[in-house]
Amino acid sequence: MNRWQGKVAVITGASAGIGAAIARELAKAGMITVGLARRSEKLQDLKSQLTVDASERFHSVRCDVSKKDDIKRAFQEIRDRFGGVDVLINNAGVVKQTALFADDDGESLQDILDTNVLGLTLCSREALKSMKARATDGHIVHINSIAGHKVLPFPHMNMYAASKHAVTAITETMRNELREMGSKVKVTSISPGVVKTEIVASLEEHRDFPKLECEDIAEAVLYVLGTPPHVQVHELTIKPVGEQF
Repeated sequence: MNRWQGKVAVITGASAGIGAAIARELAKAGMITVGLARRSEKLQDLKSQLTVDASERFHSVRCDVSKKDDIKRAFQEIRDRFGGVDVLINNAGVVKQTALFADDDGESLQDILDTNVLGLTLCSREALKSMKARATDGHIVHINSIAGHKVLPFPHMNMYAASKHAVTAITETMRNELREMGSKVKVTSISPGVVKTEIVASLEEHRDFPKLECEDIAEAVLYVLGTPPHVQVHELTIKPVGEQF
């Protein structure tokens, strides 16, 4: 992680769970760490829990990644305050427990796609603009899911698996485009199994499953960022011992 000392890392969905754990570790590792989330008060709570040194390196910007204008405003603020982005962790994601054939207006399906797919893509666009403008060989990390590689037997997770399959395809597409550009910006997909988070706690069918800790995913992020410049981890799958999927 030495080459990232003093560089700028942006983490979406940093207010809780995996995003908060990643933000803590990157701030501890010496990066200027910018947490994006809708719940700005939770970001302040996270800052108060850090050591003095890490707290000085942690900053928050309110942003709803399902909204294009919010993303543009947040990344402009990051450019103005910190100069730009060196590392982007696309962590923000939502799960809404309804069925594809539910008798509703489809708002939950739209929210999943806007956050998990379009939000991730637009944040990556803004980060890459910053990396190119500063001639930075940065790193974009998508927090994907094992549901991005197979459809799990939970029908009420509706659009979630489709959105994560999209992340898997988008990751490869981004690598293809970057290669065509001659860019050395890395793109990595990290696909955890079930992780102990607020989202999982709300899903009845996941309550008795083996679970990873949020810190396990944060350690994985440190690992992929810590690889030498010529090494790119394409896909990292992490499961708890005993997981049946």
